[in-house]
Amino acid sequence: MKITALLVLKCNPDGSSDPVILANATDVSHFGYFQRSSVKEFIVFVGRTVAKRTPPSQRQSVQHEEYKVHSYNRNGLCALGFMDDDYPVRSVFSLLNQVLDEYQKNFGDSWKAVQTDCSQAWPYLDEALTRFQDPAQADKLLKIQRELDETKIILLAKILLLQHKTIDSVLERGEKLDSLVEKSSDLSTASQ
Repeated sequence: MKITALLVLKCNPDGSSDPVILANATDVSHFGYFQRSSVKEFIVFVGRTVAKRTPPSQRQSVQHEEYKVHSYNRNGLCALGFMDDDYPVRSVFSLLNQVLDEYQKNFGDSWKAVQTDCSQAWPYLDEALTRFQDPAQADKLLKIQRELDETKIILLAKILLLQHKTIDSVLERGEKLDSLVEKSSDLSTASQ
């Protein structure tokens, strides 16, 4: 599972003009060196296109080969994620919601006045791109499910260990019983 890019854009509600990029973080290190600039251009182009076609207060996912572009437009402020096909959808939208919350917390409504693309770096988005490579970091329920699964495995291992010990103790007890039966037989024979 891989996140290639996260973007935050300002979308015009009437769709009359292209969305404006407010923040952008990409990781194109898994592409060849000479492909990286064209991949970044592709991400910007597809990001604008998908954001423009995502209605306000809507979420959507667009498939492109083995990648998916996920978009969440929250009343003109739109977050996009470029992920591979294996990234869980629920985790994606949880991540995009967190990105939008954090953007509004940091910048308020100042994005509404922006008219041109911002080239200013937003450290949170770069950190999010790295941190949320694991979908469980974005989706608390997925994280809880993983922890429950790990707990089940640990408990199962302990139960199997206890069963093994119980079987061993039963066998030992059986051996001791056999020994006692032998001794009582010997006493019985000796007493006769």
